[in-house]
Amino acid sequence: MSGTGTTLSALERNWNMVKSAVSDVDEATMAIRPNADSNSMSWLVWHMSRVTDRFIHMRLKDEPQLWSKDAWYEKFAMPEDADDMGMGWSNERAAAWQSPSKDVLMEYFDKSNAAAAAYIGALTEADLAREIQWTPPTATMVVDDALGILVWDNIVHGGQVAYLRGYHQGMGWHR
Repeated sequence: MSGTGTTLSALERNWNMVKSAVSDVDEATMAIRPNADSNSMSWLVWHMSRVTDRFIHMRLKDEPQLWSKDAWYEKFAMPEDADDMGMGWSNERAAAWQSPSKDVLMEYFDKSNAAAAAYIGALTEADLAREIQWTPPTATMVVDDALGILVWDNIVHGGQVAYLRGYHQGMGWHR
């Protein structure tokens, strides 16, 4: 068995928390930005899904992302740009972003997370120690350290989703 148990446990707990947090939130509420410098619940779920999809498929597996391969970009009415995860967007662009239906949003979230869980669950100790290219192009890190970044990113944004759920409707995310 590889040393991925903690990684998968943290990610799966976070993903389940996000699903619970949004389970009874309507699409209109999910689209609310609390202020001009904040993102909506929908945008955060999309961003988390994009980061996970891109991270696993492009960074670690070196294969096409679900975003492109399964044409999720069409369901989101967005360009195919495989690098676009919302990072660096202006407030104006984030405000103009339109989420697809909650069903489509959460299906992409589930598909991205299922692909990540399957990949991470199959990693061996040798896989975790494999060096990968990072940013800038001359930097490298091992897969295990890269997974730590994925866990951190997911937990940060999952917490934001849970907070916004509480802000709009009360706690409800921790049942």
